[in-house]
Amino acid sequence: MGMVAVPVIAGLGTAHPPSAAQDDLWEGFFSKHFSGSTRALAQRIFAHSGVTRRQAAVNPLLEDVSDWPTERRMRRYLVEALPLGKEAVGRALTAAGLSAGDVGLFVVCSCTGYATPGLDILLARDLGMAPDTQRLFVGHMGCYAALPGLGAASDFVTARGRPALLLCAELTSLHIQPSSARVDTQQIVSHALFSDAAVAAVVVPGGRGYALREVTSVTDTSTADHMTWDVTDTGFRMGLSPKVPQVLSTHVRGLVEGLLARHGTTLSEVDGWAVHPGGPRILNVVERELALPPEGLAASRATLDEHGNCSSPTVLLILDRLRRAASPPRRVVMLAFGPGLTLFAALLERTGVSVSPGAVTLC
Repeated sequence: MGMVAVPVIAGLGTAHPPSAAQDDLWEGFFSKHFSGSTRALAQRIFAHSGVTRRQAAVNPLLEDVSDWPTERRMRRYLVEALPLGKEAVGRALTAAGLSAGDVGLFVVCSCTGYATPGLDILLARDLGMAPDTQRLFVGHMGCYAALPGLGAASDFVTARGRPALLLCAELTSLHIQPSSARVDTQQIVSHALFSDAAVAAVVVPGGRGYALREVTSVTDTSTADHMTWDVTDTGFRMGLSPKVPQVLSTHVRGLVEGLLARHGTTLSEVDGWAVHPGGPRILNVVERELALPPEGLAASRATLDEHGNCSSPTVLLILDRLRRAASPPRRVVMLAFGPGLTLFAALLERTGVSVSPGAVTLC
């Protein structure tokens, strides 16, 4: 038997719609969207969200979709998601030195819109992927979908020795709820945090980049009601229990330590953390439970600050930030959380580092 191919993330590509300041979104739209005592609560939540800027394919300052029926939102989803996905995929393929025709498996994760034929088929057509390219569409896994998506891509690469491509594309801006809807703290929090983005990752057999050592997860089904994403007649509505950080605190250390132990390493040897910023409290809980150094979650907090919570693309945005650092981390743990309540973790290790005096380069 030949050697098993090691799956390596060889290229990342990001794409963002136009940006808006959190303060402008509050003043120009959301301060009028909420009324009475709810407005004061909402103002506090917006101010303490950890978000300074967010991106929106459908900016409420320019276009109010909050009363749109779901059908109209879904039509708009395709119009906005296709060019955004195409941009991210194009950049990732270029970074990896591949063409669309080289892709053996195309995985697409998205929970903010549905169409058939979907993004996977339409992008495969528009980008010129081969007729025998296999496709996998992952929906309604929410914020952690990038990690099972990476897992499927890496398993394909290991089994077939061919490149795989993952695209996470989310347009949360399409799901602002009507001002007439039942407003609770959970709804305000989601309106204060969520953002739009697309990120693509190319996974290849061996070479330089970040080797994906393992993807692992734990699901606490006793807390299945803590995070919900309901399809309503006016878009998709988020349910986000304040107990989520508490559930994470119960499981996160065991999950991470088990993952690291299987690869002969420990928490102190991890120099890069890409933790999904579901909100500031979630990052604080992870930092506390893993006893991370003060700068451990700097990239996660900076991503929340500049991009908000973009759902599934967010951990890949953080990984992109880490790999672009002056001194990229050697060992990265990615963590993401979502409905289930589910925690996903992945261990990455940098490969093919070439060192010259005063420089470290990584493809």
